[in-house]
Amino acid sequence: MLTTLRKAQRLLIEANLGPVQGERFQPTGFADLGAATYQRPDGTAMLLVESAQSVANRLEATILGPDNDLIPELAGLSYIRVQMAGASTTTTSSLLEAHRINSPFIISDPEFQQAFKAEAAYSKGAPLNWQRIARALYKYDVNSLLHGAFMANLEDGRIKLARAVSGFIEARDVREVVSGGVKNNPIDPTGKLRAAAYDKDVYSNVPFQRVEYTAAQITAYFNLDLALLRSYDLGDEGYDLLVCLALFKVGRFLGAGLRLRTACDLEVKGPIAVRQPTGIPFPQEAELLPLLKARLAATKGMFADPPVTRLTTQVVLKQGGAAEAREE
Repeated sequence: MLTTLRKAQRLLIEANLGPVQGERFQPTGFADLGAATYQRPDGTAMLLVESAQSVANRLEATILGPDNDLIPELAGLSYIRVQMAGASTTTTSSLLEAHRINSPFIISDPEFQQAFKAEAAYSKGAPLNWQRIARALYKYDVNSLLHGAFMANLEDGRIKLARAVSGFIEARDVREVVSGGVKNNPIDPTGKLRAAAYDKDVYSNVPFQRVEYTAAQITAYFNLDLALLRSYDLGDEGYDLLVCLALFKVGRFLGAGLRLRTACDLEVKGPIAVRQPTGIPFPQEAELLPLLKARLAATKGMFADPPVTRLTTQVVLKQGGAAEAREE
């Protein structure tokens, strides 16, 4: 499989989905828009069930274990873990941060920033060396090569890598299911009786309308840009690791991550299909893990040593429109 994928341009995957119970499901909603409905040129009513942004977040979450750390099966992958100090003592990491390595809790560290710039051969005003940038990201946060990196917080913000793996879920031939309900106040439906310390308007009975959908077909689509991964010139083993990791994430998402919302609990109906290149079955996790671990061992020298880069970042609380350092 991996030998074939070293020559392909795209890996296109599809999976038919359906509700685990009944026929109704609730799609993603957008502020001031609601559900994203649209029509095909032939008039077929379509619905975006899950956006590319949401699927990206869910794919990233597939490899998170206890304490938001990396799952044991993937120990050895590179990422950055941050211990905050000062106004907060929590931890975060490049596996959690919305923009991964571009997080201000990461890239603001002077020593790390200089080390990254040296690895990436990056300097303000000079042409970008994308292969060196890719190797730097592989070294410190390999997942950034799959999910993209827009390093707006580094110097003049020119480093921007597109997502190599993306996905979305859409439904075909949809119909609205309109229902409703009410939030009941069992003590005082008028809402006049209130707790003395809480005076927001959340007390009375509140009726509401609810819109769900049925569909003739729900399909999850995934696109892995193999040509983009090859352009990073990470060698066969580095390329294979990224491909295996992407497939591992897609398989985990489809196998256990399809409870998208309270009223949108889906499951795969039928086999997962590889549409391009043809003739390749979608690999099971039991098949992928040995391949992934072998590539982890083979590219160990490309990761930071140790592979988890640990930083301590001083943080402050912003008050009155400006950040104020905590007095000791």
